[in-house]
Amino acid sequence: MSDYRHGSHTVFSIHLHIVWITKYRRKVLRGEVAERVREIVREECRKSRVEILRGHISMDHVHIMVSIPPQVTISRLIQRIKGKSSYLLFNEFPALRKRFWGRHFWARGYFCRSSGNVTDDVIKAYIEGQDRNSDDVFRIEGESSPPGDTPIGDTPLGDCSPEE
Repeated sequence: MSDYRHGSHTVFSIHLHIVWITKYRRKVLRGEVAERVREIVREECRKSRVEILRGHISMDHVHIMVSIPPQVTISRLIQRIKGKSSYLLFNEFPALRKRFWGRHFWARGYFCRSSGNVTDDVIKAYIEGQDRNSDDVFRIEGESSPPGDTPIGDTPLGDCSPEE
């Protein structure tokens, strides 16, 4: 692959497909909540020098495909993203507290797969195929496309997706 990243003493290309769901699979990721989740995920990834290659926010789960540096552990990254977003969402959207008791916005755990088992193109096509409307590399389900953008066709990932 030609898109290697460089650290002070490393050259790497670690691409991961990560998915996590809302507690009770509640369909609350829409509108301002979904936009805020996208902002928080982008910010936490930026802080960790994790590059988001593709992303999609559905109403009850989030898909991201990332390029992660070797010093960042997957579990720590997900812990920061889910922890920070949960804290901020409950503070900024008080109505969510009524739907999620115990201050747990996200379900426990996550799905993660390296793209060594499946090509990057298949994962990108799968994420893009979640919704025909695309706005950029990190979309929200149902959001309209910007002018001049062309939707990308569906390519199913098959049995590589987490159980839903």
